[in-house]
Amino acid sequence: MQSILRFWQKLCTLAVVLLLCVSCGYAPALSFHPWELISLPTDSTPLDLSFITPQHGWLVGTHASLLETFDGGKTWEPRSLALGDDQDYRFNSVNFSDQEGWIAGEPSLLLHTTDGGQSWSRVPLSAKLPGAPNTVVALGPQSAEMTTDVGAIYRTDDGGKTWKAMVQEAVGVVRNMERSPAGQYVAVSSRGSFYSTWKPGQEAWEPHNRNSSRRVQNMGFGPDEQLWMLANGGQLQFNDPNQPDEWSKASNPQIAISVGLLDLAYRTPEEVWISGGSGNLLCSLDRGKTWQKDMALESVPSNLYKIVFFSPDQGFVLGQDGMILRYIGETKAA
Repeated sequence: MQSILRFWQKLCTLAVVLLLCVSCGYAPALSFHPWELISLPTDSTPLDLSFITPQHGWLVGTHASLLETFDGGKTWEPRSLALGDDQDYRFNSVNFSDQEGWIAGEPSLLLHTTDGGQSWSRVPLSAKLPGAPNTVVALGPQSAEMTTDVGAIYRTDDGGKTWKAMVQEAVGVVRNMERSPAGQYVAVSSRGSFYSTWKPGQEAWEPHNRNSSRRVQNMGFGPDEQLWMLANGGQLQFNDPNQPDEWSKASNPQIAISVGLLDLAYRTPEEVWISGGSGNLLCSLDRGKTWQKDMALESVPSNLYKIVFFSPDQGFVLGQDGMILRYIGETKAA
């Protein structure tokens, strides 16, 4: 009798466990698979890319990797630069405005082209520059904005001959930094313990404490300059653009994962994508209220670090060791 009772107790316990797993399990599967896997002709990790036209673009990464495409990112060809030294450069950022482009990297490197990348010149940088170049944005003819990895912001309007400091003091070592289309910045501290914001016209960064015990992983801008925040443990929040310090209740797009969520990007105002470790790629079709997972990428052996959409029809996800995903539209999942 006791053995039968124990059996039923174990069975009930197992049923409860299964019920809990179902209730807090993985996000449901996405009904379509809009990405194709592309292997680059390099083992370097891609870090950023920019397009001059929908077909012609450039990609940069670790170990001074520089690649060019003429077919919208389907294929990439490596390009080499004679930089005149034996440094192992890390190209962090690339950006174009028409035929004029810039590459920012470390240790302390800034490159400039005015002919679509046929030739590149090295822009001299001051030895007193606080930190190493981190991001660069081409703003128009001879004009660009450059940041460093300690939160300094500089602007040039003469092709890099002179630079104007946009903030009086750097914010400290940052984990990541993003610029909005309107020119605002958000920067996450290296340990994720706080974040800072800056708007054009402000003399200094405005610091903000994180709003939970979880460290901030990444932040960026959505439509209407709305901020989003990814925190450790796969936690997601959005703020109120009219009240920047007011944040939505934290949600977990995919509770049952042990890997972190690393980046977020909007394809349209309603369609949002989140990337993470171990090939995790999640999609929301209702502006972040509910989430689905692209199961076709579960076998991709790569952390997915960065998502970039240039238009609703052109987007990329950057991974490790020469791997990227290219957006191809809503093909049915296998």
